[in-house]
Amino acid sequence: MITSSTPSTTALTAAQLAASNGTSTTGTGSSANDSSTATSALGSLTSNYSDFLSLLTTQLQNQDPTSPMDSSQFTTELVQFSGVEQQINTNSNLAQLVSLTQAGNISQASSMLGATVKATSTQLPLQNGSAALAFTAPAAEPVNIAITNANGENLYDASVNATAGANNWTWNGTDSSGETLPDGAYNVAVTSTAANGSATAVPFTISGTATSVDSESNNLTLNLGAVSVPFTAITSVDRSTPSS
Repeated sequence: MITSSTPSTTALTAAQLAASNGTSTTGTGSSANDSSTATSALGSLTSNYSDFLSLLTTQLQNQDPTSPMDSSQFTTELVQFSGVEQQINTNSNLAQLVSLTQAGNISQASSMLGATVKATSTQLPLQNGSAALAFTAPAAEPVNIAITNANGENLYDASVNATAGANNWTWNGTDSSGETLPDGAYNVAVTSTAANGSATAVPFTISGTATSVDSESNNLTLNLGAVSVPFTAITSVDRSTPSS
């Protein structure tokens, strides 16, 4: 005679764990992985549910007629199985919604390709031998612009007599010795020198032509040549005058 319901509880626990694993990935990984995980979890639930019904049937067939089992636990577990199934289905629907939203965002972002984009970034995109940035000077004063490579090695320094307010600066892609540098991403810093000789950072935005859109872990980035910027860093988009 079988009187213990522990195996059925184990089956339910396994199903709940599968559902939890499926839910935990939504919003953090790719929608394809989310959908695959939800499908796997649903398959695990189906298998465990079949085992549960088999155990339940066997226990009911072999119970003592004079002392029937309390069916409340089995009823509770049946309700829990239904809840787990709904959880898995919800996760699958959310994964599909994320996928559709992401596709829509990529489609909208693609309309920026070829446009001149300004963004806040510490990297300057050199495209077709030219790069540009804009900065705001608090007063009419000399401003230093330093270009370095990925290793922090200084490539080019420029001293600009800035006017108070908005200023624009263009770099022709040459280093301090006049050698032409290849297109790519270069680090840039804009500073002014205070009366005591200390350098003060000057806020600036870089400018470049949008060349492609990337999506990774549900995060969209816009590529300006070799420089990638998040959409939250974009300050303006001008489709009428693409950068050279």
